[in-house]
Amino acid sequence: MLRVVGGELPIDRRSRVHLPVPEPLPREPAERVCDFDPTFHSLTPEEARRAAEACIHCPEPAMCTLACPAGNDIPTAMWFIEQGDFVSAAEVYRQTSSLPEICGRVCPHDALCQGACIRSKSGDPVITGSLEAFVTDYARAVAGVAIEVGAPSGRRVAIVGSGPSGLACAERLARQGHAVTVYEKLPSPGGLLRYGIPNFKLPNGIVDSQIEDLTRAGVHFVTRAEIGRSPTVDELFAQGFEAVYLAVGTGVVAPLDVPGSDLPGVVTAAEFLMQANVESRELPEGAADLPPLGKQVVVIGGGDTASDCLRSAVRLGADSVTCLYRRTEAEMPGNPKDRELAAEEGACYRYLIQPIAFHAGPDGRVAEVECLTCRLGPPDRSGRRSPVPVEGSNFRVSADTVVLALGYWPDPLLGETTPGLETKRWGLIVTEEDSGATTRPGVFAGGDAVTGPDLVVTAMVAGHRAAAAIDDYLRDPSSQ
Repeated sequence: MLRVVGGELPIDRRSRVHLPVPEPLPREPAERVCDFDPTFHSLTPEEARRAAEACIHCPEPAMCTLACPAGNDIPTAMWFIEQGDFVSAAEVYRQTSSLPEICGRVCPHDALCQGACIRSKSGDPVITGSLEAFVTDYARAVAGVAIEVGAPSGRRVAIVGSGPSGLACAERLARQGHAVTVYEKLPSPGGLLRYGIPNFKLPNGIVDSQIEDLTRAGVHFVTRAEIGRSPTVDELFAQGFEAVYLAVGTGVVAPLDVPGSDLPGVVTAAEFLMQANVESRELPEGAADLPPLGKQVVVIGGGDTASDCLRSAVRLGADSVTCLYRRTEAEMPGNPKDRELAAEEGACYRYLIQPIAFHAGPDGRVAEVECLTCRLGPPDRSGRRSPVPVEGSNFRVSADTVVLALGYWPDPLLGETTPGLETKRWGLIVTEEDSGATTRPGVFAGGDAVTGPDLVVTAMVAGHRAAAAIDDYLRDPSSQ
């Protein structure tokens, strides 16, 4: 028996497990490479209902819910979708998620809720992510979104960083009635969501909607403000803030320390995606529009960021777009679906290749990447087999632009300018796991600045945890 809102309902799980699951189809590669519009066609209401009907409503606790870091009640949402009550389904998601339109698009669902679906054992899993995005989009268009703001508490909180963790923390604190100010060092709020994820995966209009929701709820955004430089965390407290949440992410690109890495035409993934993804007015001071890429673009790295750069370069008109990765595809950390889409769009992946130098052409710009062939050696500390360069296997790859997509580190600025704030390797902030409390009283932290690069949903959940701890801290005089 399935227990849903309103009572008990019998479900024939045996017949449901064999129902076909409609999936959102990608636009044809030849069409989608011509713009930065969403890759996938939207579901129709009928397709959404039929997809939800495939849910067999496992006995509690459902595996999909257990696999969701936010703990979304996916079976109940599926029930409402099956009935065509898309607004109620969206409300289910919003009970546990501050960013359902975003998580429905960018979460690696195959590795989370969708991958845990019991139907995977005998057929196609329920398309949980696509359905989450569909119903929350639908509800926003039909009923709007309003954050229920609590009675004013008279307490002020500063949030540093407007990415997923900062936005989630702000939403939860606004619901508790606290006055929240979010500081962002870039010209527009959104952090990674705006500047680091291409529009063909996450349209900036969706990020704008999240910011507008929070603004209507009384959250104040201050942009072009680099906390730690001006003002510092100490100065925020001096201005009357009673708690500070650090959600600055990991904005420093890991370097590739080889000869020629400073040549014109060698760029980081962060600056490349920023320039490709936003309008000139949203670029930080001193950042220029993206220069012409030339005909041949090489991307070095193997994660989701590398795939995003490859697919962006194709859309920006490069004739040849190649990814160089020093291990095999089996060791690649990124989403296989993104690699599949990139390959469909014309990107080429070359494995077991280690760049060792960049060489300039007559104009002084990068023209070639010198590489060594690798073989796989013993596992490294992460458990992946280590790449071992083969001596004497040197060869060169032509390149007009090289994009370094090698991972990210935290900015050490906050650790260096905040007395009493403990950091560890690479500048990650030390916190209590359950609360996000740092070693500095009144200062909390979460998201990638604590864990290193991770998922949008895990950063969001960290923001929720910290908001609950901050609320307790503000309401308990003995803790201050």
